[in-house]
Amino acid sequence: MSDLKVFRLGADGRDVELRSSTVALEVQLQRRVEASMEAMLGIRFLASEYPTGPWHRGRVDSLGLDENGVPVVIEFKKGNDSGVVSQAVSYLTWLKSSHHEFEALVREKLSPEAADSIDWRAPRALCIAAGFSHHDRVAVGDLGRQWPIELVRYRIFDGGLLSLQLVEPVSAAVSPAAGRRSTTPSVPAAAAEAAEPPVVGDVPECLRDLYGELDEVLTASGEVETVVLKHYIAYRRLQNVASVIFRPSASHRVILAYLRLDPDTVELEEGFTRDMRGIGHLGTGDLEVRIASAADLKKAGPLIERAVQAA
Repeated sequence: MSDLKVFRLGADGRDVELRSSTVALEVQLQRRVEASMEAMLGIRFLASEYPTGPWHRGRVDSLGLDENGVPVVIEFKKGNDSGVVSQAVSYLTWLKSSHHEFEALVREKLSPEAADSIDWRAPRALCIAAGFSHHDRVAVGDLGRQWPIELVRYRIFDGGLLSLQLVEPVSAAVSPAAGRRSTTPSVPAAAAEAAEPPVVGDVPECLRDLYGELDEVLTASGEVETVVLKHYIAYRRLQNVASVIFRPSASHRVILAYLRLDPDTVELEEGFTRDMRGIGHLGTGDLEVRIASAADLKKAGPLIERAVQAA
């Protein structure tokens, strides 16, 4: 059973719990998620029932490319299925050996630019099912950096409501905040952006303490994972909550945090927050927050909390 309870306010002013169930057919869940995959999961849909060839002998339920340019395989189960994790590992094995095929699919379905910007370092899998066993969760936790797998529990509620709950986060998430105590994974810097390219990977010495505090604020809920990507650091649940980029120049040492918030709901402040809609930038998120001091971070706290709650 799901531990999520949903209530509707009745005519008498009292809340009534909505009954939950699973889908009658697995394909019903698959088609519903595929139709709104970007809104639900931050993943651009590419293909359904994609064949993996004679060696792997299977069909990936859904293929997609997430908002960070990372390839994703998605498997659906209408109930509980202890084989879903091993199936996900098999399809990730296929994906890692099929770069050219996947890139051709992205080029056809999305664009040449999307195909050229694919981040192949950590393709991931999403398993969406009614529930998962203890052994599934242990397996996902033990697979480590090699097989990033997320477990997502779904339920259907009266009125056609669909819930998706992240049960187990991707195990390949690595927090660069560890750079305050030791070395962090080396990640190539992004291509030059204007005259001042952002710095990614090892946290710049001049920003380590400030970034460490920001990292703690972003992950305080215990539900946000940190993923070091090619051009920025992503904080996400099912979708990105924030993207972080470092600007450690001598003239202004600042951390740029791009939050998944509607700028129209924020009172913008020059030099601190900026509406990024229609402005190209690395990472995702429509609201830019410039953090150059502890005071800036304190002021950004409520905005970060809103972004986490909304994700």
